[in-house]
Amino acid sequence: MPEGPSVRKFQLLTSPFVGQVVAKVGGSSRKINVNDLNALRLQDSQVHGKNLYLAFVAAEGPLGPTAEETVLQREAASGASSPAQGGQEQVRVPQTRPQDEELRELQHSRAEPPDAAEGPGNWLRFHFGLFGSIRANEFSRANKANKRGDWKDPTPRLVLHFESGGFLVFYNCRMHWCSSPRADPASDILSVEFHRGRALDALRAPDPVCYTLLDQRYFSGLGNIIKNEILYLAKIHPLTQGSVLALSDLERLLDCAIQFSSAWLHSKLRGKGLHPQIYQKEQCPLGHAVMKGTLGPSGGFKRLTWWCPQCQPAVL
Repeated sequence: MPEGPSVRKFQLLTSPFVGQVVAKVGGSSRKINVNDLNALRLQDSQVHGKNLYLAFVAAEGPLGPTAEETVLQREAASGASSPAQGGQEQVRVPQTRPQDEELRELQHSRAEPPDAAEGPGNWLRFHFGLFGSIRANEFSRANKANKRGDWKDPTPRLVLHFESGGFLVFYNCRMHWCSSPRADPASDILSVEFHRGRALDALRAPDPVCYTLLDQRYFSGLGNIIKNEILYLAKIHPLTQGSVLALSDLERLLDCAIQFSSAWLHSKLRGKGLHPQIYQKEQCPLGHAVMKGTLGPSGGFKRLTWWCPQCQPAVL
């Protein structure tokens, strides 16, 4: 499913529509009544980890400050600076995955715990599936035939037409209303508030680092692609327990996580795709044969993992 950099890209697509009123709606979603969005104003757009949140208010109501404006005000008061967001073109995440992993990942996404603030509210939470995406002012078109041989365009879950004439289209996502976003910027690897100390404490646990990296409590937005790539970049075997690694190794792994995620986001903003070094590869960049295995905690969710035994030797 789309990881943090992709969802932040989706948020940038929605930002130009903040302040506009919904004139017409459509879509196949059965989780919400899409007609409830008619004549509402899009008040705010936020991203937290792998989730996108859109706030809607009555069109005649006052348009309060957005979350971005609130953060800018707080940073201005403290003398901090905010990062540039970049452009607004839409880029799809590479999603070629083995079918069995896709099924397990979909089952896992359905089993996610609900937001603590879940309930009636004016925030619509989006969690994207395996091929989830957002398009602005265009619809997705089929680029190949489906299993039945039909060239059928993907069906949108939600379409929002605005009074300005523009529209947003949401594909393969789950939606529900909540009273406020579930947000912890300290755990978001792409947030300026990311807490390195807390992340390092989590990595020091006597658990395989490939398990810890996918723990959204400490690495919100970090997914399987990022996990595979940064373990290769840091030259760490996926099953190495964090407690046996030197602090310098953990620091290097954390630096790789932040730098790779930021670089992936910036590539998306420039309209470029991802070129993984180890993810779904048969050979590493040095020509060594790559191993593949389904790794995960006992009784927990397991993910396909790729690593190079020579570049990422096991630590006993």
